[in-house]
Amino acid sequence: MEDQAAPVVLNLRITGKTGPSDPRTSRRERRIQGIKASTRTEMRSCGRMPGSFADYSASVTASQGTRTGHWAKGSFLRSFVRWLGLVVVVVWLFAVLTLVVHMERRVQAWLHGAPYHKRYEFVPLNEISPNLQHAVIAAEDARFYQHHGFDWQAIQIAAEDDLEGGRRIRGGSTLTQQLVKNLFFGTGRSILRKGAEFTLVPVAELVLGKRRILELYLNVVEWGPGVYGAEAACRYHYRIGARSVGREDGARLAAILPAPLKRRPERMNHYSELILERMRQMGW
Repeated sequence: MEDQAAPVVLNLRITGKTGPSDPRTSRRERRIQGIKASTRTEMRSCGRMPGSFADYSASVTASQGTRTGHWAKGSFLRSFVRWLGLVVVVVWLFAVLTLVVHMERRVQAWLHGAPYHKRYEFVPLNEISPNLQHAVIAAEDARFYQHHGFDWQAIQIAAEDDLEGGRRIRGGSTLTQQLVKNLFFGTGRSILRKGAEFTLVPVAELVLGKRRILELYLNVVEWGPGVYGAEAACRYHYRIGARSVGREDGARLAAILPAPLKRRPERMNHYSELILERMRQMGW
């Protein structure tokens, strides 16, 4: 009997079982085996066999990197669509504001019971006489090629003249400021307009450059009732094209810019002489 019982005791020690199997232990083992099986399946789907924990970590990192790349592409696409929509809105507002500015003179003429006939012809800068270009710069913005949109020196002088009650020949606005005002805001004055102008002027300087700003200004500025641009002004006042204007006539045309609805070139003898003197001082 002792010889027969020994193998049974030895067998119990090896298997660790002293009686019937515990159902709770079996469920726990099955759960652990299921987790192991799912882990192996996930690792196979990532293209790696379960060789080590490092391989598994590399697989998970690669999967996360792929998801991050897809998210970045989606975020870029959404940002691009938003910016495209913003550009469309800005262009639309520009078109609306341009129409409003062009309608302003018509409304003013209707209110005063005066006839309105618009004259306008756009010409490239190389078809506008250098005499007229130089006269306008000398009259309206002598530091045009030195500043970056705002002439703080001219603004300070204009402010001092206002405080002293003196009479200014010209204001502190640069050609860039006047261009932005003419394109977007017309002749109205308000704090809101000044604030918007302050933000748009540096953008115009950066995007357009000096030559393009001068070309646009000379083509959109008003030179008389309904007379817009240098070509229309020269034909209206002198019956010649803008490319043929001489120094004196160019100075007289530049002299009427501060008040084009009230001034006439033939009456601007004194101011045109000042402009010619400025041109000589500037080497023109």
